[in-house]
Amino acid sequence: MQREVDIHNPATGSQLCDNINKFMVRVPLTEPEFKKLSQLIYQRAGIVLADNKRDMVYNRLSRRLRALNLDNFSQYIGLLESHTLHAEWQPFINALTTNLTAFYRESYHFPILAEHARSRPGGYSVWSTAASTGEEPCSIAITLDETLGRSTGTRIWATDIDTEVLDTATRGIYRELDIAKLTEAQKKRYFLRGTGSQEGKVRVRPELLSGIQYQPLNLLDNDWAVPGPFDAIFCRNVMIYFDKDTQRKILRRFAGMLKEGGILFAGHSEHVSQLSDDFYLKGLSVYGLTKDKR
Repeated sequence: MQREVDIHNPATGSQLCDNINKFMVRVPLTEPEFKKLSQLIYQRAGIVLADNKRDMVYNRLSRRLRALNLDNFSQYIGLLESHTLHAEWQPFINALTTNLTAFYRESYHFPILAEHARSRPGGYSVWSTAASTGEEPCSIAITLDETLGRSTGTRIWATDIDTEVLDTATRGIYRELDIAKLTEAQKKRYFLRGTGSQEGKVRVRPELLSGIQYQPLNLLDNDWAVPGPFDAIFCRNVMIYFDKDTQRKILRRFAGMLKEGGILFAGHSEHVSQLSDDFYLKGLSVYGLTKDKR
């Protein structure tokens, strides 16, 4: 039963009004605070925040201040710095991670994936390094199912630094609008349509989800807990958030995570071969290993 609050009672209403008034006043984000938060997210996740991201940082992190009942951003910074394993680090990363995704985003990659999978014997495995809410891994899974047939085990490892989006991906529930570009045959084969309170939503069929392993992973970690090497790696529209040195280090490690003849899918604005001698451009922002070309 919900308890009523007497706003005239100093023990209840006064405190409630003080909290409301505090959050109605815009807490300033000073330049030193923004610089410090930028430093912390870079150190923890490799994300570079330009000066024009200050409003975004304010809008996203002010919610954390309200949730934690903190008065200013300096207190929030102090909380993060109080312990390297403080529980707030994950919500901090989640808040500042950008997740733009869609089913069959950059659709020209998937016929290339299908052709590559068809040409390689044995079990085919893929690593989706920025799985977000699951649209990319599901698109990969559908492509491989249509090309190679139903998977009898995990063949897609899907990781992301943001644990909240991974929760969404694991549930596999989307709006019907999200799968509008899929064919009717794909919708019927790979999704269950919601009814009643779930009308307008769809759920990925369990047999498709069973071929995807979702797990949190930070590309800056020294240990990548995924079972490479892989036939293909998807790292699309991720490198743009890192500086050049971080990009080069990650690409060097990707090279070691690919099988002979493996390929790397990047975003259309990411020029991998200009950053790393380990890769050469095969076409349409798809890269092969330089050592395979020799």
